[in-house]
Order: sequence, then structure tokens, then C-alpha cells
Amino acid sequence: MRNTVDIITMGCSKNLVDSELLMRRFELNGYRCTHDSKNPRGDIAVVNTCGFIGDAKEESINTILEMAERKRQGRLKQLFVMGCLSQRYKAELEAEIPEVDKFYGKFDYLQLLDDLGMARFEACSPMRHLTTPKHYAYLKISEGCDRHCAYCAIPIITGRHRSRPREDILNEVRELVAQGVKELQVIAQELTYYGVDLYGRQSIAGLVSDMADIPGVKWIRLHYAYPTHFPEDLLDVMREKENVCRYLDIALQHISDPILAAMQRHVTKDETYRLINRIREKVPGIHLRTTLMVGFPGETDEDFEELMDFTKWARFERMGAFAYSEEEGTYSALHLEDNVPEEVKQQRLDRLMALQQEISTEVGAGKVGKVMKVIIDRKENNYYVGRTEFSSPEVDPEVLIRYDADRPLRQGRFYNVKITDSSEFDLYGTVL
Repeated sequence: MRNTVDIITMGCSKNLVDSELLMRRFELNGYRCTHDSKNPRGDIAVVNTCGFIGDAKEESINTILEMAERKRQGRLKQLFVMGCLSQRYKAELEAEIPEVDKFYGKFDYLQLLDDLGMARFEACSPMRHLTTPKHYAYLKISEGCDRHCAYCAIPIITGRHRSRPREDILNEVRELVAQGVKELQVIAQELTYYGVDLYGRQSIAGLVSDMADIPGVKWIRLHYAYPTHFPEDLLDVMREKENVCRYLDIALQHISDPILAAMQRHVTKDETYRLINRIREKVPGIHLRTTLMVGFPGETDEDFEELMDFTKWARFERMGAFAYSEEEGTYSALHLEDNVPEEVKQQRLDRLMALQQEISTEVGAGKVGKVMKVIIDRKENNYYVGRTEFSSPEVDPEVLIRYDADRPLRQGRFYNVKITDSSEFDLYGTVL
């Protein structure tokens, strides 16, 4: 289809925001845009890649090759690639996949508009074409990361931490609310470091407080905090502002002191225990999401059992885990031996996730009989599907409400729902 651009986004929600910015500018230049179409038919395709871990790289490369094949078949005129993978491996990709018209990195992708003879519309409003349901949006407050964890390639790809000015963020929040957005998923590679580069101090608490005061903001949910030097004034804001969800995504990775030191996390076991106690004390009822890693170089059986004990104690309401995989260029790849056998990594991962499954099931069962505020995301088969303040889209448990033709529910509306049952992953309820 002429004047149609297919945007394909791989990886995280931070990439999604970049795709939405680009889509809006294409549309202002007179193009029609599709996003993650199952049947791309445009004459231009843009693949926004992820380069974080091996599986993500492979998925990105396979998608580029699929689009390259479409171009060879004459079903696509121009193919462009942007994002983290091409930021890091641009020269190699140019040599290996010549069908791509041009590769862009993580931060220069608007150059694509210049190369196509289009206007950038730098001050356009609204800024983005939202690909999410219209009642929620992701809000990126910074780029990059100054935490050089031994296993992580993100700082290599994205560079130093760069906060967005507070007023730019608040203006975007006002703009999103004007579009009908009620719920903000605040994202950054390192949320709690916000403001250090601009204002000389951690400023996330003040930013979130100002966002919460904007009329029309119903829910604010915080993602990707870091435990070292955690700003406790943020907890005061979460407790005092009703529209700041009692939800925090804070990646902890491990609990054993030798492994935390080897990971270069700059936090100890005792400090981690104290932090979790402090969070739960200052924000009663908070739901914590974390990410844990097994099989890091040097992890012993004793280290892993410490991690299991910690998980039993912490009872994270939400938890994801993965096995260590070596990422080239990182400290651990250059200086540590990947000496935990793959089968041991998998066994440990299976045990950890089985434990978390038990915890998650118990957490869900504990909500049966309670009345909870639920926002409706969509209708799916015979159910309306919604979320409580304790669930982020796409990754956390949902609330299923059986469809009733006599009582239709509206997407993006809040309802008081009595939880009647729970399963391993979801809750079931009825609207009061």
C-alpha cells in the first residue's frame, strides 16, 4: 500500500515510546502507519530492534531478515532499522544485511525523516501516536544508565543517564490526559536516579508528586527502580498520593553478598532486607515486582539457597527470573568465567519459579472476597479483562469479569469489583 509505513517494535516499552514518536511524525507527513501488523502491507517498513540479551537479538535479526525477504520479493520498497541492536552492531549489520536501506541507532532515528525528505515536526502536539489502549500510556522520563552492573549491556548501548527536564515531562502528562489517558506507566532504565544529572540530586519524588497533582491523572505506576541509595521520600509520595499506585518494580537480581559484589550491584544482603522492610512499612499494602537472576558466574549451591530463602521471606507479589547468559563487552563476559553448567542454571530457575508460583497463587487467593478498583482494558471472548492498581499491563495478573449483555462495561472505565475466585495467574470478579 502506497504511503503506508509498517512500524515493528521489538523489546521493551522504552522502545515502544520511540516508535510512537516516529509514527506520529510520519502521519504528519501524510503517511498511514500500522504497528506490529500481523500482515504488513506498506511500502516502507521500520524495525525498532532490541539488543539486550541473546534471545532478543535473535528475534530482532529474524524480523529484519523476514522484512528483507519481502523486499527481495518486491513486496516492500524500503526497509529501515533502528533501536538498540543497530546502535551497538551497526557496522556488522550493514555488512550482513545489505537489503536494509539504512540503519539508525537508538537516538538518531529521526534522521530517517530527513533522509526521506520529510519534516520532523519537532514541536508537534500530540507528540506520539499511542499504540496502547487510549486510557493508558508509557511515559519515559530518562535514557541511559550510570549503574554499570557486571552482566548488563544497557550502559554500553545507551550511554550515560540523561534525565528529561521536569517541565517537559509534566507538559507531556498534560497532553496525554487531554487525549484521554488516565493511567501512566512511568518508565526509565533507572527510575530512582532521575534528576541527578540535571538538578544535582535524586528528584523522582518531586516529579511524581507534581504528576499526581495534574487533574485527570488517575493512576501512576512506577517501573525499574534500583535498590542502591533508594530515595525514601518517594515512599512518602506513594503513601500520601491516592493516585500513585502502591506498586513498585525494583530489580534486585540476587541476595548473596558474594554474588551481589561480583555483579557490581553496590548493595548488600542486609541493606536489601532493610530496604524491603522499610518499603512495606512506609507503604502498607504495596505490591513489589522484582527480577532475579540464577547461575551468575561463581554462584554456589549455598548462594542459590540463600536466594530461595530470601524469596520465601520477601513474598514478592510479582517476580520474574532468568538464567545468566554472557553478553559480550560486559565486565562479567570479559573478566569472569561462565562456570555454572547450563543444566544447573535451568534446574535452579525451575525451582525458583516453582516457589514463586506457590507464592503468587497464595497472594491471589488472599484477594478473594475483597472489593477492588478495576480498570477495564478490553473484552476478550466471554470476559471483560481489567487490572487493579497492583498490576501493570501485559506482565501482571488480570481480573476477568464475565460478559453480561445487560450490564456492558466500558474500556478505560473504573469499576468496583468483588473478587470471587482466583487461579494461578488471574483473578475473577463481579461488578458491584
